[in-house]
Amino acid sequence: MMRCLFVLFLLWSGAAQAVQPDEILPDPRLEARAREISKELRCLVCQNESIDDSEADLAKDLRRIVRERLVAGDSDQAVLDYIVARYGNFVRMTPPFDTSTILLWLGPFWGLVIGGALVYVTLLRSSRLRPADAPLSLEEEDKLKAALSDPPKGR
Repeated sequence: MMRCLFVLFLLWSGAAQAVQPDEILPDPRLEARAREISKELRCLVCQNESIDDSEADLAKDLRRIVRERLVAGDSDQAVLDYIVARYGNFVRMTPPFDTSTILLWLGPFWGLVIGGALVYVTLLRSSRLRPADAPLSLEEEDKLKAALSDPPKGR
């Protein structure tokens, strides 16, 4: 149990190490705001990590810009707008819902709808192609009785 807790602590502390001590602002309120903004911005190098979690040089530069803008007196939204204006909506971890990102937001839904429709049509076709469970004709019954009553020859 202690080993699991130790491993979890190492994993947690490793993610917290991305922000270097020299980047941390002396004002705890500004630093907290910087951390919240950094969690909303994607590292353009790693792409699956926020700049708060990434150790890439570009992420470090973006964290520095966020902190500089906050120290200059910008609001959280102004800082986000500044970064998005320079790097585009892709830099946001959760892009806004607008015409340029509609495929990103609705694509999975339409993929499920189209996939479900294809599965339904495939199942419907396969049920139509199965032979019907019709009773045997008199001729087929006679052949079956003859085949079952005759012992196999040659063995």
